Amino acid sequence: MPQQYGQFCPIAKATEILGEKWTLLIVRELLMGSHRFSALQRGLSHISPTILARRLETLDRHGLVYRRRIEGQRGYEYLPTDACKQLLPILLALGRWGMDWTRGNLEDTDYDVELLMLYLERSVRPEKLPNARAVIRFRFTDVDAMPNWWIVVGGDAIDICIADPGKDVDIYITTSVRTMTEAWMGRITYRQARADGSFEVHGPPALTRNISTWLADCIFADLPEPSEILGNAGL
Repeated sequence: MPQQYGQFCPIAKATEILGEKWTLLIVRELLMGSHRFSALQRGLSHISPTILARRLETLDRHGLVYRRRIEGQRGYEYLPTDACKQLLPILLALGRWGMDWTRGNLEDTDYDVELLMLYLERSVRPEKLPNARAVIRFRFTDVDAMPNWWIVVGGDAIDICIADPGKDVDIYITTSVRTMTEAWMGRITYRQARADGSFEVHGPPALTRNISTWLADCIFADLPEPSEILGNAGL
């Protein structure tokens, strides 16, 4: 059972629903377009299937998720309701706060290559690539087990491969997971990383000169500073 605070305060009541471990991250994934159980697991690589099922049941019970059977299949998809969608600005504000105040808490184990590649896949802008097609190979110097990853862009279809897809590579990127994460999140620029030797990229200048043209930065990198938000709120 979720923690009951025994208070009428709306923050207390909201926390009874959202305050359990993993719940806000599940909401994050739902709002980012992950609607199937397997897709949610992919974005929450350390969650157990049992915990995920329980959290989804809680969100369903409280009207934040609509569970719908997938037509012609045995599984379900989980769709965010209006109540869930209204959490988006709250999550954005929380993420913006985290960008400024939690950086010092990052551990080496927080730099998860699978989560990074999932986010990079979501950040590709096919319309900014020639013919909306490209193959990008990443080689991570701080990963032993699976250092090589590929993103294959074919129009609206974007796939991640951990084995060579057998296609001509357009862009080669060699870096560490930490550096790629820092650059994508806007904490350093790709130019700075290239200058200090921690980021190498090879390919046509039209694609490598300004990576952010076809690879969108983390959404939190473009949000207003907390001081601006507080100023707008009159605090």
